[in-house]
Amino acid sequence: MTHDFLDHGETMTTTSEATAPEIIGGGPPGWWKDAVIYQVYVRSFADGDGDGVGDLPGLSARLPYLAELGADAIWITPFYPSPMADGGYDVADYRGVDPLFGDLQDFDRMVERAHGLGLRVIIDLVPNHTSDRHRWFAEALAAGPGGPARQRYIFRPGRGAAGELPPNDWESVFGGPAWSRVTEADGTPGEWYLHLFAPEQPDLNWRDPEVRGVFAGTLRFWLDRGVDGFRIDVAHGMFKQEDLPDVGRTGQAGLLTTDRLPYWDQDEVHDVYREWRRILDSYPGERIAVAEAWVPNARRLARYLRPDELHQAFNFDFLSAGWSAGEFRTVIEDSIAATGDAAPSWVLSNHDVVRHPTRYGGGGRGLRRARAATLAMLALPGSAYLYQGEELGLEEVADLPEEVLQDPIWERSGRTERGRDGCRVPLPWSGGRPPFGFGPGEAWLPAPAHWRALTAEAQAADPSSTLRLYSDALRLRREIGGGTGLTWLAAPPSVLAFAGENGLACTVNFSGEPAEVALPGELVLASGAVEVRDSHAVLAPETAAWWRL
Repeated sequence: MTHDFLDHGETMTTTSEATAPEIIGGGPPGWWKDAVIYQVYVRSFADGDGDGVGDLPGLSARLPYLAELGADAIWITPFYPSPMADGGYDVADYRGVDPLFGDLQDFDRMVERAHGLGLRVIIDLVPNHTSDRHRWFAEALAAGPGGPARQRYIFRPGRGAAGELPPNDWESVFGGPAWSRVTEADGTPGEWYLHLFAPEQPDLNWRDPEVRGVFAGTLRFWLDRGVDGFRIDVAHGMFKQEDLPDVGRTGQAGLLTTDRLPYWDQDEVHDVYREWRRILDSYPGERIAVAEAWVPNARRLARYLRPDELHQAFNFDFLSAGWSAGEFRTVIEDSIAATGDAAPSWVLSNHDVVRHPTRYGGGGRGLRRARAATLAMLALPGSAYLYQGEELGLEEVADLPEEVLQDPIWERSGRTERGRDGCRVPLPWSGGRPPFGFGPGEAWLPAPAHWRALTAEAQAADPSSTLRLYSDALRLRREIGGGTGLTWLAAPPSVLAFAGENGLACTVNFSGEPAEVALPGELVLASGAVEVRDSHAVLAPETAAWWRL
């Protein structure tokens, strides 16, 4: 196979140590069920106009790279008009394109080119909150207490003798209270509005019929323009318990919790998703919706994946699993059991979390583990979501200068938490100096100088590179075909070993020592050194291998 990325742009000794074969999983097909979906954080993918920020023309120009890599679809983060208080997740107009990223014609051209390359297009939908610059919020402020315009949001009088205290003890995910007080038109202190994220992101009231109706129309607007689906931001957060009760403790507000909070995962959200599913099903081509739902367990997640609701949900348990064969196996079993016919999804990184080579220890060890985890993920039944730059083995940039940090978490935490900018540094495409072909001008976040060895250009020419590992894995995955079931293979405790219905087996050595396994078949790909002997193979530490049965 050619790699023209840039022009398109331990031995088992007793049966007690081994795991017995067991078949799990199954279900009917659907294009998304075994798709590889590549997340484009549009601000950091490719800059087409030289202003230092990634945009839709830059993305269009690099789409052949993604097709050559082997992606089946792309998921694009928000490109809508926005003041950019939270990198575009504060939306001021859900049916337009911010001039920073281009215009609607640029969007249409990008979709057309993606489809021409065989790539489906999924876009972000942000229904939990709007920007405070949205027309609706301006109307709400002007309307005053009790006005119908305020019903689109969650306004409440404050507590205390003069309403000087927030309505309850809810906390913002970004730090501080989840309420801000407004000044009314007559200049007096007024009601408080809810924002589970930044103050510039007021939460919508999904019990208001107008909110539901406008969002249904927004889905149709983009479906009519050819998008193949939506990734639903904070899909578990749209409804809040009606009486807005206190939580009763601090430190409550992380996205992922082990208990149900009165502002996450409320049952009413499922009626909305049934309505949206009917809209999606009314369009040809199997249009889909994917939930970003941080819920306490796989059982709660499964509720979002019922046949008349959403098609998929991100598997954050897999992303959060510790580096051990036992943890990986437990998460895999639970995920497959919970999703049923919907088929599981797998993800290791995204724009909100520390990149997985860094999470796995950083340096050479972190990269070895990341490469092995990737082969494990790509061999599992279901779909895989890749975050831009992971195919290059990029680590978190943990030493960005304070003056360039833009994530609202930085300021909201009193400059004690650096936020998510470290995983959002623009991609290194080519050349020996920053910004490494990202665009002709200085990038909005600086890339470290050592990335010169990690550019797509440099890695395309190196058969041992992480980029080549990803492209070879995606090619083999497509050639062999997807499967819906999984069988566990006998292996030592430190090794995860399984085979899919498609005839592909995967063995992963999680230990820091070589591990010997029974030979499953013909070795076709490995993330590190593998020694094949007569009836068994030896995996180097923290190494995964693929075998054709």
